[in-house]
Amino acid sequence: MRLTSPFAPTLAAATAAAEKVHWADYARTRNFLDGAVTKLSPYLTHGFLSLPEVLRIATREGPIEAKHKFIFELGWREYYRHVWTHRQDGIFDSLHPGILPDQAYAPELPLDIREARTGIPAIDLAVRILYETGYIHNHARMWLASYVVHLRKIHWRAGADWMYAHLLDGDLASNALSWQWVAGTGSTKSYLFNAENVARYAPPPWHSFGTVIDTSYERLDQIARQTESISSSSVNLEGTTEPHPQATPPPSISLSVPNPELTRGRSVYLVHPWSLGELPLDLPSDVLKIGLFPRDFHSRWPWSEQRWQFVHARMAEITPHRWFVDQTELTAAMRHATEVLATRDAHLPPYLPKFTRLSPVESLFPPIDSRCDSFSKWWNR
Repeated sequence: MRLTSPFAPTLAAATAAAEKVHWADYARTRNFLDGAVTKLSPYLTHGFLSLPEVLRIATREGPIEAKHKFIFELGWREYYRHVWTHRQDGIFDSLHPGILPDQAYAPELPLDIREARTGIPAIDLAVRILYETGYIHNHARMWLASYVVHLRKIHWRAGADWMYAHLLDGDLASNALSWQWVAGTGSTKSYLFNAENVARYAPPPWHSFGTVIDTSYERLDQIARQTESISSSSVNLEGTTEPHPQATPPPSISLSVPNPELTRGRSVYLVHPWSLGELPLDLPSDVLKIGLFPRDFHSRWPWSEQRWQFVHARMAEITPHRWFVDQTELTAAMRHATEVLATRDAHLPPYLPKFTRLSPVESLFPPIDSRCDSFSKWWNR
């Protein structure tokens, strides 16, 4: 069955998603796969809306308590950016030892997982839906990560990189640090789940009784602590084809050739994949808007075609020109501009001209200068 992505690449769709948030339903049902989750994550990742904008829209009919679960979840997103700011590329290495040493885990994801033929419905459905829609419920992400790391003994980084490449909402900090939370390298306790947990929170097609996860938490903890991987039951199962992540824009996307003459004597605002919301109000009236896909970034972090199309569709609404360039090419194309402006984002610094002037993004929580190594410490601060 081919699913349709629930995410339209428009500012109206992002705003509508924020307007549909119901606090009581969210707090009560957010852990259920068919619960009242917001599905705001692709819009937050790509800057359609900021966290404060989401909160203002969603609370237009009345305030919400600071300790509400929704505020708590928004806090996790900002906390992960806090960790990324302080650790930088260190978030892509284990923050501390997990249950087993890093070398006890295999460096590559097996084909039966990539092809959704493990024989465990909760895992195979999660993979299929990830490929088809670019999105899976957070609980399903946790089940998938736990299975990959603790039962199949695959290093969390291999799983995180694979999942990022297929996510529409892939945020480098949230994705890597969430996998570390499950793996136990970024938390004090690793995350485990079993068939009973799946049956409680997921519809019947996901139920996985009679499979390797149909066991006790005590047994799962024993498996997690042993170096041997469980065997796969994928023999003779029909799988699915993994879409190939792309480091370059697909041919269907229309891009311009970088032209230094276009920017000569102009004020330029770079619209990048993480700043797809309303343009800043203080831009010069005659500013030249250019869409930027950083070649250097995508060579390291390829995207699914679905994500390329999602981002480009919105970028094309904002900009008449869109470039796929590396930092050197972009710097050369901007050398005669009077100024180069962009909105700040943690993805960007290595890929922009050094003379780019970055404007800050409004944050929901006060910045904390000293590094907090747990969410609870950050939250209390």
